[in-house]
Amino acid sequence: MKIKVVNRGHQPLPAYATEQSAGMDLRANISEPIVLRPLQRQLIPTGIYIALPEGYEAQVRPRSGLALKKGITVLNAPGTIDADYRGEVGVVLINLSQEDFVVNDGERIAQMVVARCEKADFIEVETLDDTERGDGGYGHTGVR
Repeated sequence: MKIKVVNRGHQPLPAYATEQSAGMDLRANISEPIVLRPLQRQLIPTGIYIALPEGYEAQVRPRSGLALKKGITVLNAPGTIDADYRGEVGVVLINLSQEDFVVNDGERIAQMVVARCEKADFIEVETLDDTERGDGGYGHTGVR
């Protein structure tokens, strides 16, 4: 799939780290380092603008290494970029650690997964069909 990208930043375009990677790395495109204090959140610019084909979305997800090693994650994970959005791709990072974290220019801060999404039409009915699970939720199936 080909996706049109405008790069108004100074970082390379998002790219897959390996042949079988699901997500492309997104990089911070900033003029000076940003310090995220514990529990602070901030929108980090990437400098890129994309035009997804109709029927697709891009999901912005945390990088597992940043989450495990530094306590840095994407606050609205996964963040959704709709096919008709034409603004700059930004990443809402939050620092869940007890220490300051410095975001540097060019740092890989998130990953972006492009996925097909289906449109749904809701049809109002009076009842739903019965299933084995029924209305059990939030831990209903137990812990093993």
